[in-house]
Amino acid sequence: MPSLPLPPDHESDTPGPGTSLRRIPEATVVRLPVYQRILEELGRSGTTTVSSERLGASAHVNAAQVRKDLSLLGSFGTRGSGYDVTYLADQIDHHLGLDREWTVVIAGIGNLGRALARSQGFAARNFAVAAMIDTDPAIIGERIDGVEVRHPDDLAAITESTPLSIGVITTPASVAQRVTDLMVGAGIRSLLNFAPCRLEVPSGTLLRYVDLSMELQVMSFYQARHLHDGNVAAMPVIGSVGRTFDGVG
Repeated sequence: MPSLPLPPDHESDTPGPGTSLRRIPEATVVRLPVYQRILEELGRSGTTTVSSERLGASAHVNAAQVRKDLSLLGSFGTRGSGYDVTYLADQIDHHLGLDREWTVVIAGIGNLGRALARSQGFAARNFAVAAMIDTDPAIIGERIDGVEVRHPDDLAAITESTPLSIGVITTPASVAQRVTDLMVGAGIRSLLNFAPCRLEVPSGTLLRYVDLSMELQVMSFYQARHLHDGNVAAMPVIGSVGRTFDGVG
């Protein structure tokens, strides 16, 4: 599953008041969870150090790109020895903001919403599903893993008692904008949208799109190419095509 919206990366472990945060390219931010997953697998296998060449080969990027990405976070490697797997994983966790808990509200408790609500990956990455909302009277009041489904009009009241960090939208496209407005009005500034429509949000709101039909169309393109010329090498390892809009631009 595409990754959820990521908090800004820190220039240092403890930036002081007024310290500007280092700008890190989105392409690098998107690769960090990939590196993190590889490091976790290496750690589970008992590997204690890893070279940029091995990390890059597993992530399908070259070693120079790995070193460049990680240098934006700090100085972690030792020439000739590589990176300490556990330490580097901890540092990436810190820069991804995964050393703290982020509360999530899911809007639209259909099949997709339920699957996300029960995802073990959320809890493993410190994303806690703290609220769920839906307009279906048959669903409102139901408890899923201990969390009660409530009406969207209750969102402001929910956030008063439980501050919410991230909103996940899995509603039909026809109501996605209304849900977005409610979330923004409740102070939620990071949104992940699965609905197949473009949303309007105010400046300062992080909005990311996960369009499953678009992803399948991209897969179809490469599958058709592969069937036409049989060139396996033409089948690339590609990331999500979900769009990011900072504000309404």
